[in-house]
Amino acid sequence: MSSSHPSVGSTVHRPYPRPCLAMGVTVAAAAAIVGAILADPAVADGWRLLHWLCKPLATALIFLLAWHAQPALSVRYRGWILTGIACSLLGDVLLMLPQDLFVPGLVAFLCGHLCFIAAFLDDSRFGARPGWLLASLAYGAANLCLLWGSIGAALRVPVIVYVLVLAGMGGQALGRARMFAQHGDARAGSARRAAIGAMLFMLSDTLLAWNRFHAAIPLSSLWVLSTYYLAMWWIARSVQRDDTRIEAAMIKAEAAQ
Repeated sequence: MSSSHPSVGSTVHRPYPRPCLAMGVTVAAAAAIVGAILADPAVADGWRLLHWLCKPLATALIFLLAWHAQPALSVRYRGWILTGIACSLLGDVLLMLPQDLFVPGLVAFLCGHLCFIAAFLDDSRFGARPGWLLASLAYGAANLCLLWGSIGAALRVPVIVYVLVLAGMGGQALGRARMFAQHGDARAGSARRAAIGAMLFMLSDTLLAWNRFHAAIPLSSLWVLSTYYLAMWWIARSVQRDDTRIEAAMIKAEAAQ
């Protein structure tokens, strides 16, 4: 009679991300984007209310995605990523409100990026691959120079600080992914997902900046929010460790219950 338990040394494929949770993120993100595109900019109509409801809901569901990731890369890594997503959720709310809360929203997202950097530093030193960090900083500096004349004097210092932190986050994620890939480290898959998320975050913020400070981008909500939610999705997915090998002692303990 065959056993229902996996054999020693086998790899257990866990159902993650959970289908219902993944579907919830997709539906909420799509509804937030549709609401933003169709909302009347002058009044709080039904589409605007849909956007206000689903924009933070999608980020909250991504938070749950990271919360339920098993097995986690590490407890500290999960904690920093969850804190970063929570800061981004606060930024979502601040930036979507009718009041001009751009700077508070910027600060919330800045804190989120600092948390993501702290997560990446859990298993790698800062600037482990300086070339990627310098390339990321150069990308941020180039966009800042191109938009400089359109940024109001009161916003220049906050924007400079934000760009430095965002670029640092992206450069650290890329360098970490490259380092683990070169060493054949088991964390390479997680680091690659984090790097994809970091690059998408930089792309989303680039589109947001050009739309706000330079000229309106057609269907800007579609491009900004879709890249943002994809960024958050991949960063949240980086919490899960790829090596899910179960040892014999754990299997015997489960069988005995």
